[in-house]
Amino acid sequence: MKKIELSSSGIQASSIILGMMRIAGLEDRDIRALFDAAREASINIIDHADIYGGERHRSEQRFGQAVALTPSERQELIIQSKVGIRKGFFDFSKAHILDTVDKSLAALKTDYLDILLLHRPDALVEPEEVADAFDTLHRTGKVRHFGVSNHTPGQIELLRTALNQPLIVNQIQLSLVHAPSIASGIAANMAGLEQSVDRDGELVNYCRREKITLQAWSPFQKGFFEGVFVGDRENYPVLNDVLDELAKKYDVTPSAIAIAWILRHPARIQVVLGTTNLTRVKDCAKAADIELTREEWYRLFTAAGYTLP
Repeated sequence: MKKIELSSSGIQASSIILGMMRIAGLEDRDIRALFDAAREASINIIDHADIYGGERHRSEQRFGQAVALTPSERQELIIQSKVGIRKGFFDFSKAHILDTVDKSLAALKTDYLDILLLHRPDALVEPEEVADAFDTLHRTGKVRHFGVSNHTPGQIELLRTALNQPLIVNQIQLSLVHAPSIASGIAANMAGLEQSVDRDGELVNYCRREKITLQAWSPFQKGFFEGVFVGDRENYPVLNDVLDELAKKYDVTPSAIAIAWILRHPARIQVVLGTTNLTRVKDCAKAADIELTREEWYRLFTAAGYTLP
């Protein structure tokens, strides 16, 4: 599988990320089998969050129990987790960040996180407090690199006024039919077109310029957890016809084509795969070896309902 360097960190990561949001209810053997399938597909980065699993640290705990990484496996693996979402509010306080990381490490049965992400923007953030937490975590070896999730350029710049640690990742919602971060620029200055509305401050261009690696979550969702568009012929008949056609051409599944559309973007975006189905992991991983043509990329874009002015 194609590897990319995350920002300028020196980390060589797979284009596909295995997401752990849905593993809490699986048996140990099924979690280990999922992990093994991902590794066989050359996926080397695992995505967690303290809130995944229904109760805090539950999915991290299940992973730590079921996989029980050997020292060599841990060395070959990139583990990232997230912090900041609490029940009913967001919290980027130093105390919460430090406490959460300690509990994540204990749950995962590891001494360090490769990457820690701030999960969703905290309106009450104090950049100096975040900086202090990050410096402490880095100095003690508990976290090697840092990033954010769902942050705008302005929010990132505010954090950077105090941070000593570089932000190497920004994880955002992105799919073929949920791509305002890409679509708005294509329709820039088209006053009568809803697509032209810039909702995130030209986030993709900003991250490309600042060398912050983007990670796409929910690559098959048609809205905010409104269901998948792949196979939804009632709402997306044209798009699914094109997905099927290109899947046949490249000898992969339609889902792999949907991922390949994201990977084709020159921002070198990673895709977080949230499935617990072993076959689906293997099938979707094949997307990393596909490079759609420009014509195919734009054909999928318009089939998804976007406009080329």
